[in-house]
This record gives sequence, C-alpha cells and structure tokens, in this order.
Amino acid sequence: MKKIHIAISTDDIEKTVTDYTERLGFAPCVLVPQQYALWRSDTLNLSVRQDVTARPGSLRHLGWEDPDATAFTQNADVNGVVWERFNAAHQAEEINALWPDAGYKP
Repeated sequence: MKKIHIAISTDDIEKTVTDYTERLGFAPCVLVPQQYALWRSDTLNLSVRQDVTARPGSLRHLGWEDPDATAFTQNADVNGVVWERFNAAHQAEEINALWPDAGYKP
C-alpha cells in the first residue's frame, strides 16, 4: 500500500518533534538531533527537516512511499511542487547517506 509522504521545514526540530509526536500519537522512527525527524504509519510518511533558509512549516515536497517503486524518482507538478516516489529502502539510503550515525532501518 502506498503511503502519502509530506516533507516540511522547521526552525526548531525539538519543539516540532514534541508537538507532532503528541498530535500523531507516536514517536518518530528516526530522529537526528537538531536536523531531521521521520514518522511512519500504515498510511503516512511525514518528515520534518530543520532548515533556517525556509519559513517554518513550509512544504518542502510531497510524494509517495510505494513498495513497488524500483528507483527513487521526483518531478514537479503544474504548481511547481516537487513530488517524490520511493520505497522504504530508498528513503533509508538517503537518510543514512546524509546522517551516517542515524543507522536507520525501515
């Protein structure tokens, strides 16, 4: 089953993790202090990345976590919004390449 992927920016990852964990009712499966957090459920793949160059709460991109995806792809829609398509392993590779200490395994 595909999961919707939503990626947003923040300027305070710790406060965001506290708030979103309460809202979602579960903790992130990946937390890179002061950098990144990822929550995954049966229907949702939500990532938050600290980005001081973007307005807090700004949409970074959308997409699908799709178990049938054979490669990571991205393209922009008619509104300029970037959409990604990937499987859980692709996302783990990206996370671990950016933050090797994360040791994330889906």
